[in-house]
Amino acid sequence: MDPMQMVKTFLGKGGTPQQMIANFLNSGNSNPMLGNLMKMAQSNNPKAVENFARNICKERGIDFDKEYSNFMNKLR
Repeated sequence: MDPMQMVKTFLGKGGTPQQMIANFLNSGNSNPMLGNLMKMAQSNNPKAVENFARNICKERGIDFDKEYSNFMNKLR
């Protein structure tokens, strides 16, 4: 399944992004970076999660704002 389709399906069932990440972590596919991200999400600190994403994008030469806009458009 396409990752975007998976996100749409999960969110359509009333799930939250945090629940989606938790399910992923519990499935045995975890890595330290994703675990750190999950802790930030569980602490109800969306700014920390955003900063994490911005840093990853910056390291990879990706425009966070543009990609976030594209992502949100695909969810509609």
